[in-house]
Amino acid sequence: MTLASETQNRKTTVDPRTTTSTFDPDRLIDERRPGYCLDAPFYLSEEFFRRDVDAVFASTWIFAAAAAEVPEPGDFVTIDIGDYSVIIIRDDDEEIRAHHNVCRHRGARLLSEANGSVGNIVCSYHQWTYSPEGDLMSAGVQASGFDRTCFSLRSVNVRVVSGLVFICLAQNPPEDFAEVADRISPYLEPHALDRTKVAAQVDLVEHANWKLVMENNRECYHCEAGHPELTCTFFPTYGYRPEEIPKRLKPAYQRYLDAEERLRVNSERNNLPTELIEELSGRPTGFRIERAALDGKGESYTMDGAAASARLLGEFDTAELGRLSMHTQPNAWFHFMGDHAVTFSLVPLGPDKTLVRSTWLVHEDAVEGVDYDVENLTTVWKKTNEQDAALCAKAHRGISSPAYLPGPYAPTEADLEEFCTWYIERLQAHRAQNSTGGQSR
Repeated sequence: MTLASETQNRKTTVDPRTTTSTFDPDRLIDERRPGYCLDAPFYLSEEFFRRDVDAVFASTWIFAAAAAEVPEPGDFVTIDIGDYSVIIIRDDDEEIRAHHNVCRHRGARLLSEANGSVGNIVCSYHQWTYSPEGDLMSAGVQASGFDRTCFSLRSVNVRVVSGLVFICLAQNPPEDFAEVADRISPYLEPHALDRTKVAAQVDLVEHANWKLVMENNRECYHCEAGHPELTCTFFPTYGYRPEEIPKRLKPAYQRYLDAEERLRVNSERNNLPTELIEELSGRPTGFRIERAALDGKGESYTMDGAAASARLLGEFDTAELGRLSMHTQPNAWFHFMGDHAVTFSLVPLGPDKTLVRSTWLVHEDAVEGVDYDVENLTTVWKKTNEQDAALCAKAHRGISSPAYLPGPYAPTEADLEEFCTWYIERLQAHRAQNSTGGQSR
């Protein structure tokens, strides 16, 4: 097929650089071509950015933080999602709560810091004071009949799953999340994330649409050429069927098979589930989880594959447990090893800007400089994230050209097709709900 005939068949008349409503978003949603990248406005337009916030980030369960980020009562983190801002805080009874970061007096932002610790939440404007549970404790002088109990902070749905904090801004969050939590918990619990601490955290602003960042993360087509540090331990055969593995990758595949056998033995001895669960589309809470082998010494994401922390997680009797990898639609991916865990999350800052947060967790008793070295712990993923940021920026710039046409996904990019399918499903579901007058928040 020639470029001209392809253009005619797709009937693409949209200038992808536009940020105004000169295209039909609903037509683009309903005519999305399976097996191909999305049309340019999905990545570039303000219209789709607003829809993404409403239909995806404000309507589904998203990963917000590790519980280890708020270890003590009064510890908090904030997360901004479009125009929303949410406080995640541990209360005096050790329960993790989530509140809208909005004063109930005249709407001022309560906490401006990304993280910190407070006794109570005090609005700096007029000193309205709230407990970590969200109850209004003090409001100064008010009119007769003022009832403080009517002005608690607006709560946000929160669920802690084996040490991972998920939130949902919708009034009626997707009900399937409870089932997902029950299925992934047996994989996560042995890593004992409730007995970890934050060893490092890095925020990286990528100059690309959030969907490009997620798509990039969900394939390793680019890993062999783009990530020399990562492929010291991450097998570049990810996504290939055995019969499709290129000749140059055959040695790596044989190492993978050998490492998988060692992992099977070690996992059985430590009572660790390894079976792949992959349900990335066709449901509100798409997810994938699997334990797989690592290259090198097979213990961790380091330059030689050796454990980065001498203090193992949980009650493991070996560090050679490969990686338990999980990703959840729309915004998170995770790697849990025998010696540490890494969580990754993103939030869109605009059509062309995305915040990616990486957090390294080690055993709560591990001592920096004795049990682990921060640079060794973080090198592989810091370099990989920086490389991915550059690649995603190139992709965004390329899609901004009027010459851009969606290309086909390669066979190893099946997870990208699942992601786009799930994304379109969420847009359509949100549109249908709005058309029937449903209230999502």
